[in-house]
Parts: sequence; structure tokens; C-alpha cells
Amino acid sequence: MKEFFHTFWSKVKTTWTTGKIQRSSRITYDVVWNIILFFIVVGFIGLFLGLGVGAGYFASLVKDEPIRSYESMEKDIYNYEETSKLYFADSKYIGDIRSDLHREEVQLKDISKTLLDAVIATEDEYFTEHKGVVPKAIVRAIIQEATNSQTKTGGSTLTQQIIKNQILTNEVSFDRKAKEILLALRLERFFTKDQILEAYLNIIPYGRDASGQNIAGIQTASKGIFNVDAKDLNLPQAAFLAGLPQGPSIYTPFQNSGKVKKKKALQPGINRMKTVLKRMLDAKYISKKEYDEAIAYDITKDFRKKMKNPHDTYPYLTDELEKRAIKILTTVLAEKDGHSAKDLADDDKLKKQYMILADRSLRMDGYKIHSTIDKKIYNAMQKAAKEYKYYGPDRTYQEKNAETGEMETKKDPVQTGIVMTENNTGRILGFVGGREYSLEDQVNYSASRRPVGSTIKPLLVYAAAIELGKVQPGTPIADYKRSFPIPGQKPWTPSNYVSTGYYGIVPAREALAQSYNLSAASTYVDIIDQNPAEKFLEKMNFRLSPADYSNLSASIGGTTYGASVEENTMAFSTLANNGDFIKGSMIDKIVSKDGDVIYEYKPKKVQVYSPQTSYLTLDMMRDVIRSGTATYLNGYLNNSGVDWAGKTGTSQDHQDAWFVGFNPNVTIGAWIGYDKNFNLKESCVGCSMNHTQRITKLWADIVNATSKVNPELVATKDKFKRPDGIVERSYCLISGMLPSDLCKKAGLVRSDLFNVKHVPKKTDDSLISGSYVTVNGKSVPAGPKTPSEFVKGDGLAFNPEFLKRKGYDKLNDISELYPRTNRHLWEKIGAPGGKVNSGTLKDDGKAPGVPVSAKASGSTLNWGKSGSNDVVGYRIYRADKPGSAFQLIGHTTGTSYSISSGAALYHVKAVDYFGRESKPSNEVKLGTFDDGKDKEKEKKEKEKEKEKEKEKEPEDDKGKDDGGNNDGEDGEEDEEDIDIIGFNKQHSK
Repeated sequence: MKEFFHTFWSKVKTTWTTGKIQRSSRITYDVVWNIILFFIVVGFIGLFLGLGVGAGYFASLVKDEPIRSYESMEKDIYNYEETSKLYFADSKYIGDIRSDLHREEVQLKDISKTLLDAVIATEDEYFTEHKGVVPKAIVRAIIQEATNSQTKTGGSTLTQQIIKNQILTNEVSFDRKAKEILLALRLERFFTKDQILEAYLNIIPYGRDASGQNIAGIQTASKGIFNVDAKDLNLPQAAFLAGLPQGPSIYTPFQNSGKVKKKKALQPGINRMKTVLKRMLDAKYISKKEYDEAIAYDITKDFRKKMKNPHDTYPYLTDELEKRAIKILTTVLAEKDGHSAKDLADDDKLKKQYMILADRSLRMDGYKIHSTIDKKIYNAMQKAAKEYKYYGPDRTYQEKNAETGEMETKKDPVQTGIVMTENNTGRILGFVGGREYSLEDQVNYSASRRPVGSTIKPLLVYAAAIELGKVQPGTPIADYKRSFPIPGQKPWTPSNYVSTGYYGIVPAREALAQSYNLSAASTYVDIIDQNPAEKFLEKMNFRLSPADYSNLSASIGGTTYGASVEENTMAFSTLANNGDFIKGSMIDKIVSKDGDVIYEYKPKKVQVYSPQTSYLTLDMMRDVIRSGTATYLNGYLNNSGVDWAGKTGTSQDHQDAWFVGFNPNVTIGAWIGYDKNFNLKESCVGCSMNHTQRITKLWADIVNATSKVNPELVATKDKFKRPDGIVERSYCLISGMLPSDLCKKAGLVRSDLFNVKHVPKKTDDSLISGSYVTVNGKSVPAGPKTPSEFVKGDGLAFNPEFLKRKGYDKLNDISELYPRTNRHLWEKIGAPGGKVNSGTLKDDGKAPGVPVSAKASGSTLNWGKSGSNDVVGYRIYRADKPGSAFQLIGHTTGTSYSISSGAALYHVKAVDYFGRESKPSNEVKLGTFDDGKDKEKEKKEKEKEKEKEKEKEPEDDKGKDDGGNNDGEDGEEDEEDIDIIGFNKQHSK
């Protein structure tokens, strides 16, 4: 370098003509040379420093990577054949874990040379030359990544891809890439290029075949896509397959169903094939003529027709066991490396890494997965669910096809999910994942979360309230229209099922059995300040959001996430298991291929409720089946005498229908609904069963089917044992307190079970005695103007203090408290202030309406009610004959009255609460009376007879009876007037 500059400046000097210029040139030469020399030295120092830093950084990334031997790398690279196996309980073989990925191994000599050229040209053009990595490709990839370039060519060789797929993970990170480079260099030292290429072609995924199955390995792809062996592939076929690994799901020619995609959706794969052909041409693997012919080739005619998917006897089961095994192995492998379960929960990246490793381990390490599933029970459940005929009709909807972009009509059948678990162990004995497993619908509905509806009531409301000492089975709960305030929001106004009205004061037992929403809501309001969601639901593995803790609608099923059938079933088994929750499992143990047990399920109990609370709650739930919302079930269960308890549930808009029931041995939960949340009720117009009846019958069919294969377990004759601390006591239906004499008199005393700690100690004070009348069938305390003949002494009325204490005094109509059952007993109880029907009785100053349609039937006088709402009774009047004055002969609170035989006239008057009489009803004529002519004739004849008699009588007797006959009628009329006036005076005090 120095000699170059010396020669250069010598030539320059010869052109200069003065000495001054020569001196300046020498100075300039020295300065420039020193500057250049400085930058050269700095550059070399920077280069070595950069290399040192890069080497140090690279070393830090791979410092934890062990030095692998040939044997360990050989095991990892070629360990793609040995898959894990699945077993029922009792080690009955199910099948191979790899039911969703088909691979057929092939040797390199049996692969088309054209295919090998296509792969190398496309994936690794320097494959035959490099030692595992291509530095410039790595640098290019790093620059593209750093600059966020839209074009990313990648820097991985075939060797690196083997490392990524077989030893490391697909995680995108510098440390993973550094380890990949290190291991690729080491792999190239141990294996030949042919071994590496053969391993790559057996490992790499190729999308789907013509049956819709996921496939891996070149032989499987050749057969599955073109129905030819890998050795017989032509150029276009080889180019198409070589292009698939870059995007198997995009470039595959088949839909999930196995059908060939639409023309537009095939184009990405065809374009990729053309790219491969261009690279083969550029790399001189093919000639221009071969290229042109291949480009013009119609590859679509070579795609296989849709193949029938091989029948998989247990698709839901194998999929579910695989998912659960991966979850378990994720923790096992992480703990083996020193990571705790908490580390995985706190670090999503770490968890994802070990899930990938677990998935690979499950497919490659030859585990034996032993499940808890009872084969006979499982098969019986599948058969019963498949043969059930009353799910309801299919629905249709329009949906855009993601691959074609076209709108398609889809069918949405009613789906089901069912789970059976063993109470005392938590082992899942069987489940139904859906009605039919298909490539379009592989959802396991028994593991999918859905709104739980009213099935939450025994868990979150009644069991919680019993545990907290707020409720016992006989505790009266008032079910009436009301709103519940919510801070910062509109008040919540729940309604009962399909707005069938309200039910008055009912025992908690009845409220749960009949699933009254208002009763559950008001009970929950009383305990929500003690956070029952956290205290009870969380312990039973319900997933909750922060809003659920204060959400009042959670009491009737309105939680954020709902629960899966499995989760709900396991929660119900808590009540069957003396209050102890067991999370449950479907996998009993996992054994390595060396025979080591690396995982074994051991039930862990968490106490949620006391044994006393559990028993009281399940005893209430027995009534759901005996007399409540699931009475329909009784006609369909084949085995009588089984001690079942359970709960129905329907979500909002009838989108989900549930029944969960249990006996001392097992708990079975069942659900039906549409995947797209259509309304179950509306869709079943014309069906003979509503959705609640359909789910309970399905549940019964599952019970009957499993009882046949294991009657001792499912149809056990054992009963739930009542724990110590439970007693039976009498109480007043109105207040739940000890019965008072007045409550006994009202006939409202009942008996029920109590936790001995919460037996009532105070005597009922809900009633007081007093005089009352009946208004419109309701008892009302008598007022100062109420006619006494209608007043009943020693009656019953609600105690105003009791009503105020309970908040019932705010009701305009106290009859809202009257239950539908035994209502006639409650209607005898008067309301303070005359609160009845439409409000307090007010004196409108008007006489009541006239009784209508009075008529006689035999010896009974009948009439229709007055139209007035304040009538307390009726007065009956009689006249001996037409023209005679009517006399009061009796009164009644009904609409009929017994009358004597004989000719007479009758009418009726209504009497109101304030003593006013109505106008008389129509007259009722009983018997026969002569008309006016007969009377005149009779009168004349009588006069003639009298004249004759006078002529015969002595003179002294004449005239003695004169005036007596004339005064007789007047006298009777006057006497009647006196009686009526006297009565009115008597009864208007």
C-alpha cells in the first residue's frame, strides 16, 4: 500500500514545476497516508471487536445447550416412527395416538430423482456444498428481519429444518436460532447428505390428503395427493409437492372434508409449483423445454378424488386424551428441567415452548396413556346418544367460505355433551363429545363452555345460603315482582321462566324444585356481600371474571364464561361427595416406553360445603325429580328405587338445556343446544316435547343404557346417608319460625329438615287475630260500617310489624304473597288496612252493582256476582205473592241460598264493605199465582158467599169482621217496614 502511494506521488511531482509545489506535495502525502493508515487500523480493530462480541453473544445463546453425541442425535432425528398408545381403564387397548397425522416412511432410493432436485432447488440450493448452514443466507435473513422487510427468504438449510422439527421448537427467537445453527453444524459432522435428505423427506408435513387427514412424509404425500409412489412422480407433480412444505395449509389442494378446493383456492398452490419449476430451471436441473411443458401441464387432473376417511371408532376420545396427555407432559417435562407449574402459568412463552416439546414427545416417545374411561360404559353412552330421536330439528344458516369467499348454506343440528364421573374418585368413566364427529365439526361439546342456566342455583345460591346459615330447606322465600338496585346501573328486574308470573311465599325447597328465578335472586341478594362466588364456585373450578363476584344475575346462570359439561358435572358431584370437590381426571397414568410411571392421577379433595349443607341441598334436589321441573324423568327411568337428585337448567333465550343428576355412586351431566345458539324452544314448534323434557329423556336414556352394563354402579340401591347434625322440625310456612297457635289455626304448619345449628328458636309472630269479612274471596279486617251479619269473629290477619320487618308493607296487594298451592288457606288471612287486589278499599259513596241472573233451581236460589269489588255479601228478600211487600229472609257471602217450597217471589241485593245495598236483582217467581181476572172473580164470589152467610147469621154477629180484612194487608206491610227499619238501625251502628 505504501509503495503504491509512493509511486503515485512521484508521478505527481514530475508534473509540478516549482519547488514550493514539491514541498507541499510531500506534506500532503504524509498527512493522507497517516489518515488512511489510522482508519485501516481502526477498521481492523472494529472488525475483530465485532467478531468477538458476536462470538461472545453467540456463545451466551448456546451456553445451556448440551454437547450431543452421535447416538443422541440419531435417536432424535430418526425417532419419527414410535408413537404413543391409548388405553381404556383396565389396560384395554384403544389405538395409536397419531390418528390425525398419517406418515409412511420411505428410503431415499425409492424417491424420484426429479423430486430430490426440486426440493434442493427450492429449499436449499447449496445443500451439497454447505456444512449445515449458509452464512450469507443467515446474514440476509437477519437483515431482512432487522429491517422488517416485506420479503423474507429465510436462512434455514434442510439440515437446520430437521433440527427445528426434531430437536428444538418452532419458537421464533435468537437463542433458538443460535442453537439450531450449532446443532446443524454438528449434525453435518455425523451424517451424510443422503441421510439428512432422507430424514428431511420423511419428517416434513405436506398438508392434507384426499381424505382430509393431515399428512407428513413424501411417500404419504405422493399417495395421498396424486395416488402414485414417490419414485414415480413426474416433473409437475414433483414440483407441486416440493412447494408444499413452505405453506402446507395454504398450498394443499384439499379442503378439510377431503374434497378438492375450488379453482380460485387452488391457484396459490399452482403458483408455488411454477416458482419451484423456475428455480429448477435456474439451477439447470431441467431444460427450457421441460420447463415449458411442465408450466403448461394441468396438474389439477392428477389430484385424487375424495377418499373415504378410514373409520375411527373413538375420535372424540382419542382427541381428548391426546390434549390432556400433552397438558400433563408439558408440566412433567418442565419440572424435569427445573421449572414449576407456577413458572409455566406465569410465563406464556415458557409454557408454549414446553407444550411444543410435550406434543412432540407424545408423538415420538412411545408412551402408554392409560385413561379412566370404562369401555363398556363409554360404548353404551355413544350408542344411546346416537339412537336418541328427540334432539329437535336442524337449523340452517349462511356463512362465508374462508377458502372460496362464497356464501354457503350450512346445517346446524342440535348438539349434545354428556359426562359421567365417579363421585368418590373424580374419575371420568365416560362422555359423549357430540352427535357425530366429522372433519367439519370436531368440537368436543362436553368440554366446551356454555351458559349453565338454572343448574347454578343449587351450587351458588341454595347450598351457599345454607352453608352461610341464611336458609334452610323450609325457609319461606317471597317470590313476587320486584327490582334489585345495582350501584351505578339500572335496577335489575328478573322474571320467572317465560314470565309465568310469581309464586308468593314458598319454602326454599319448593323454590329450588320449581326453579323460581325471583326466589333465587332474592336469596342471593341476602348473601352476595359474603362473596359466595369466590368462597364456593371458585373452589369447584368454575372460571370466573372479576365482574362475576358482584353480578346478581349470576344467581340464575349469568356468569361470564359459563362452564363445560365436565366442569358442571364435577361441581355437582361435590354435593354427592359430602361437600368435597374433586377436580377429576380422564387420564389415570402415563407410562414411558421403559415402563416408568411418569404421571399417576391421585384425587385431591377440597372441602367446599359441610356434609350437613350437602345433604340438605341434595335432599331439596330430590324434589326436583319427585315433584319439580324434572318429574318428566320418572316415566323414563327403567330402574326404580335409585336415590337420584338433580337439577334442570335453561339459559337465556332457551339456547341451552341442561340436566345434571347424581346418586351415591355417579354424577351424570347432560346438555343440548345449537352450536350457533339458535333457540331450542322456538325451533321445536310442533314437537311433542319441550326442550326440558328432551334433555331429561336423553339423560334417562343414558342412565338406562349404562345401567345395563353396570347396574351395581349406575342403578345402585344404596341411599345417601344422612350425616349427624340434621334434625326434623315443624315451622310456620309464613315466617319459617316455630309454629304459633294462630299459624296452627291457619293450617300453615309444615315439617322439614334443619341443620341443628340453625333450628328456629323464636315463635312465629306473622299473624294476629281479629274480625274480618271476605271481599272477592280475600279476608279483610272489618271496618266500622261493615254490616255485622257478614263479619266473622276471631279471624286472622297479617301482623303489620311482621310485614314491615320483611318489607312486605310496601306491597299494594298483599295477595302477591299468597302461594299458588294451598291458596285457600292464605286467603283467610286478612290484610291490614284492607290491602287487597287493586289497593286499599276506598268508599266511593256509591251503592254496589246489582246481582245478575237470579233464578231458582229446585229449592236453591242462584245469582251472578255483583260487578263491584267491595261486596261483602248478599241479602235475600221474599214476597208471598205479587204485589206483596218483600221481607228479608237471610244473607250469605256466596251466590246461592236454600229456599222453602211453595209459591213466592224472591230478589237479591248486594251489600258492600261500607254497608250500602244495591238495587234488587230481577224477581224470581216460584210456584203459581192467579192473574187479576181470577182474583176479581174470586173476590165477587167471596162477596156473594159473605152476603149469603150474613143473611143466615144472627143480626148481632154482623159486622164483627169488617175492617179486619181491609187492615190485614196494610198491617203486614207496616210490620215489614218496621222490621227493615229496625234491621238497618241495628246494622248501621
